[in-house]
Amino acid sequence: MGNATTIPETTEQMPEVFSTQEAMIEVSDEHGAATHAEPELLGLVPFQWVSIAMAVLLLIAFAGAKVHKSITGGLDAKIKAIRDNLDEAKQLRAEAEGLREKYAAKIAGAEKDAEAMLDNARREADGIVAKAEEDTAAMIARRERMAQDKIAAAERQALADLRAKAADASTAASAQLIRAKHNAAADKALADEVIAGL
Repeated sequence: MGNATTIPETTEQMPEVFSTQEAMIEVSDEHGAATHAEPELLGLVPFQWVSIAMAVLLLIAFAGAKVHKSITGGLDAKIKAIRDNLDEAKQLRAEAEGLREKYAAKIAGAEKDAEAMLDNARREADGIVAKAEEDTAAMIARRERMAQDKIAAAERQALADLRAKAADASTAASAQLIRAKHNAAADKALADEVIAGL
């Protein structure tokens, strides 16, 4: 029934998997029972092939594990190098941001200093302009006084010259009048009078 398999009596109807002559030979064991010989390939029976396959599989597994370890080790080294690079990049970025803030503060300070210097320069320029205006006004006043003094001196000189000319003219006119009205006797009497007054 059910699970029983029937073995065909002729071998021509079976597909040949390992068709060897030895597989068809019936061998009797110690008790006289007939057994079939195991099929062989290259002189090895199936359990030997299974053992070899297991050994090859284990070798592949061990080699794969070593390769896996070397690959994992290489990947770990790469990951560590990348992490180190990232840490270094973070550190460099922090330093760059610190430098940027430092220079931004310096620039802000420089701008404040420049504004203060500009204010000082404006105040100094205003002071210089005011002083120049005062000096110019004082110089103009001095020049006006000098011009007035020169004009007054010229007027005095002109008056003195005029008086001297007037005195010379009156002296000359007096001399002419005296000559015309006085003679030598009148001159002698006048001179005696002046001498007596001294």
